[in-house]
Amino acid sequence: MTTPESTSTSRTELAPDTIVVETGRPVRVDGASVNPPIDLSSTFISAGDIENSPYAYARFDTPAWSPFEEALAQLEHASLPGLVFGSGLAAISAAISLVPAGGTLIIPKHSYQGALASAEQIAQRQGFDFVTVDIADTEAVIAALDSAGSADGTTTSAGDGTSVSGTGMLWIESPTNPMLEVADVPALIAAAKDRGFLVAVDNTFATPLLQTPLDLGADVVVHSVTKYLAGHSDVVLGAVLTSSPELREQLHTERSMRGGIAGPFEVWLALRGLRTLAVRLDRAQTNAQAIAERLAAHPAVVETRYPGLPNDPGHARASAQMNGFGAIIAFTVDTAEKATAIAEAVRLWTPATSLGGVESLIERRRRHAAEPETVPEGLIRLSVGIENLEDLWADLEAALG
Repeated sequence: MTTPESTSTSRTELAPDTIVVETGRPVRVDGASVNPPIDLSSTFISAGDIENSPYAYARFDTPAWSPFEEALAQLEHASLPGLVFGSGLAAISAAISLVPAGGTLIIPKHSYQGALASAEQIAQRQGFDFVTVDIADTEAVIAALDSAGSADGTTTSAGDGTSVSGTGMLWIESPTNPMLEVADVPALIAAAKDRGFLVAVDNTFATPLLQTPLDLGADVVVHSVTKYLAGHSDVVLGAVLTSSPELREQLHTERSMRGGIAGPFEVWLALRGLRTLAVRLDRAQTNAQAIAERLAAHPAVVETRYPGLPNDPGHARASAQMNGFGAIIAFTVDTAEKATAIAEAVRLWTPATSLGGVESLIERRRRHAAEPETVPEGLIRLSVGIENLEDLWADLEAALG
């Protein structure tokens, strides 16, 4: 929903690092605020047809969300405003709910563990199949698409050209969490669309500054706004974007009826955080590249995964389809005990389970019982922040020793 005060008209001629600063601002008139206000009303005046009222009740829509939803839509090149949710998992669950009964959800085996758990529960509730794949193995994913499609095969097309499938959905997470596998995103989207599947992409790690999946034909893009978009480890939010009016209406209904809504103040904070996304990500990526190179050469490290390393399995794909390599590193040491000791020994890095904030975080991922067994016991995930590079490395190097 676009507010009358918004200046968020299409600005496709602007660069993304300008868009994050300029969109979602109030109209430029003398005396106007530079920033949008925080609208704290739960109820809005509406005497006539409630269906035609721009706002009626804040569980359905509120001007408190509009500036952020419009800014994110411009960044992801969505033709419709985004939908902000109360958490990233609420956004993920809403997107997964689009899978029809009798269909199939194909999802990376190394996905965010919350997405895997939610997918399994929704599959049982709605009656669709749930299949995990190695998303970096393009042939294996296409084989899974063919197998699922031949089992059902019912596909229709919406009037706007959007695929609406009884076959199911391909869920793409690239780079994956925590293994940092890089999918051939254009090829997988094309293959899925050819077979009548909806395609959803979790773009949390890459952000819209590094890749815009809707441009490649994806139907839905999902974000944990908590991470890079808000960027300061102080809000829990999610978002879903689509250019399909039909899918957006389904997602809006899911948000409204399930109550997965966001608070006005949290969304305002997310918009404020979004303003610095470009500079934060640029600094964090620069740090991550240097730290990954040093880890790869360290004798205590068994393997380092980072798409920016020339010998990383995902390097060629990431170079071809992304505008950068992100700021997440995964490296492996010999044992779980050694990985835990490293996480406990650091003094500047923060042992914590989130990512994407200005501060650098470290975590042994298999400490989570739900993490797939294919994740090595000694794997450590780093979310590289914006601190001084040499300070970060000195702390990590000491812990490795």
